[in-house]
Amino acid sequence: MKRLIEKGLMFGNMIRVDSPAWVARYNRALKLVTGRETALSEFHIDLAGYSPEIGDEIGDMDYLNPEGAHRQFILLTTEQKTAPLLNADLSVLRELLKQFIHDNESELFSLTARDAVVGEMDDMVWQVRAPADLLQINRIRISADTTGNHVAGADNLTALIDRFRTDPDAWYDDVLIARMIAQAKETGDVIRNPIHLDAGEYEVPDFWTTLFGGVYVFRSPREKAMIFTDPGIFTDPKYDTDLPGVKMMALQDINSVAMWMARNALAEPIITAKGADGAAILRQKIDFILVDAATKLGIDTGDGTRSALRRAAARMGSGLPEEVRGLSALLRYAEEGGAWPVIDSASPAYFYAIRASAGPTRDLVNQMLTELAPDDVRALFIMHKPLFYKRYQGWDEAKKDYVANQLAREYQIDKQGTREALFGPEPGMAEPAEVAPVAGPWGSVRQAGSTRLSEDGAGWRGGEAAPRRGTQTDLVRSQTFRGPWGN
Repeated sequence: MKRLIEKGLMFGNMIRVDSPAWVARYNRALKLVTGRETALSEFHIDLAGYSPEIGDEIGDMDYLNPEGAHRQFILLTTEQKTAPLLNADLSVLRELLKQFIHDNESELFSLTARDAVVGEMDDMVWQVRAPADLLQINRIRISADTTGNHVAGADNLTALIDRFRTDPDAWYDDVLIARMIAQAKETGDVIRNPIHLDAGEYEVPDFWTTLFGGVYVFRSPREKAMIFTDPGIFTDPKYDTDLPGVKMMALQDINSVAMWMARNALAEPIITAKGADGAAILRQKIDFILVDAATKLGIDTGDGTRSALRRAAARMGSGLPEEVRGLSALLRYAEEGGAWPVIDSASPAYFYAIRASAGPTRDLVNQMLTELAPDDVRALFIMHKPLFYKRYQGWDEAKKDYVANQLAREYQIDKQGTREALFGPEPGMAEPAEVAPVAGPWGSVRQAGSTRLSEDGAGWRGGEAAPRRGTQTDLVRSQTFRGPWGN
């Protein structure tokens, strides 16, 4: 991991805590939250104030997230909003905490000037014992105060002032006036400098969680779904996986996942995606796949340039990955035209060839695609860092070096630009449009005669039922069909 840390690819943008004042404030907050203190004089914290150095020191890497419930946070500065969130067991937590800081930035700036702010993110579900409980996570409530209860004190002083102003006899109430003076000594002038943090409540439509081995929960699409990384959940007698109105799938059931994505228009082909340089993206995916294959076969990749990788590919023979063959066919079509490549969900190249459609589920679908297209390490790093770090540890040194250099050179320089080039603009807040029944990952299917989608989602063919290929999703070209690739 040292290679990643040196290149800023791990623990990047962490906030350095090295002043005695900040350390003292953090210790007051840590004592309040965990009953413990740190002896470190220097450490780093993430968005939620979590420090891996302190976690290692006290032997508890989840000290701000005990038993995965009611995630707590410590704020020393509003600049923490630019830091990553480590050990997130719910994919939406980073964005929601950033939103909370943004909504209360001026108040938090004033509060953190004198003390640490301690808060919690409450999903309002006491225990998650079964998959059905995940559907109860609809909102997350974020509340906070300083270790000295300045917010509560300010609210109390504000209430006393309101009482003083409205009660005709308050001028003669010496006890009330004394309480106001004593409280003002602690909180300051709340009239000129009001201090009040609204407990923010934020909706949670779709999310990923580490619970039950990893689950993707989709509620905003027309067809709700829960997709489990661990297929053992379906054979475990402790859990009921038959939930009404929710399609339950294992991520390994790629045909079912592909058909569900197609029916709900959640993905699109990269080479026809609006604003995307599909050919460049496909070339980079091919490079990453070749590096993985070469290191597994013990073939030298030289300096890792594209020409060196092509020479390595020429020596692979039958070991050349099928993903490369499928993506190369798409690349030839994008650059030269010609025969339209038919790629279905049984093809290893299928999930490499698509990206999430624009909409509220975009980032979550792209995260899920990184598990279905595991050798696209750039997308994996951007969309699913915990899984990237886990897989990185098992890679060959040559692959580690290549990937780290590529990410440092191509992603770190322009993170936002790279994300938009790969996945499109950030999703807006508008509600998703109604989905046509026959919209699929390769684009909208327009009728030219009688076009229909077969019940098993096998594909489209104008004028007749789609041919069955087990339960695969694929696109079939015919003379009567006009699709995203042309006639």
